[in-house]
Amino acid sequence: MSVLTLRLAGPLQSWGSSARFVRRTTESAPTKSGVIGMLAAAAGIERGDDDRLKPLAALRYGVRIDQPGTRVRDFQTAHHGVTGTAMPLSERFYLADAVFVAALEGDRPLLAELYAAVRTPVYAPFLGRRSCPPSLPVELGLHDHGDLLEALREEPWQASPWYRRQYRGRSDVELTLLREADEHEQNSADTLRDQPLSFAAEQRRHALRAQVVSSMRIPNPSARQLPRHDPFDALDEESA
Repeated sequence: MSVLTLRLAGPLQSWGSSARFVRRTTESAPTKSGVIGMLAAAAGIERGDDDRLKPLAALRYGVRIDQPGTRVRDFQTAHHGVTGTAMPLSERFYLADAVFVAALEGDRPLLAELYAAVRTPVYAPFLGRRSCPPSLPVELGLHDHGDLLEALREEPWQASPWYRRQYRGRSDVELTLLREADEHEQNSADTLRDQPLSFAAEQRRHALRAQVVSSMRIPNPSARQLPRHDPFDALDEESA
């Protein structure tokens, strides 16, 4: 198995798994449906092409929260272009200044194709909504050895420099990890309706997916190197 890792960073992101009337919420981390949709668009897969979507949806998914961001709310309205009729006021939620590392595990030929697609996408990637473009290149790397957890552990901490400064006194950081549950974890896992079945515009369909919440520690590249202190140095100075 191989693993494709992606960096999802931008001023705003919005990863909704549900919507009720004019209220559009966001999850605290990228959904599998949103990330698979981004990869499908990069590869040029049309919305109604469920046959090409199926192997992407079968990939095992996980995401590491490197910088959780802040949840913000916005109100939007619009007018019909022909009649000028005002549309209902909608309430939309976003994540501001968030950074995530997403990982997908599967066969190497498919992941290599997707890795090439995000580097030269057919349709430009966006972070959950078209109004949320990424601020940095999406692709991180293609890992040919190990599994999803190992790939996420190998990727350096992607948080912004201003965010890392508050952790300068720590040699490592503990990051939240959301991953698809293994077979023996199904009964104790949470469920989320973000397993994509079809992106057809007239009838989008999603199934339930089991998800496990855990954490992992990774090295902090911004850790401050404190000077070495040896109490016997003072004795050496007196004897001299």
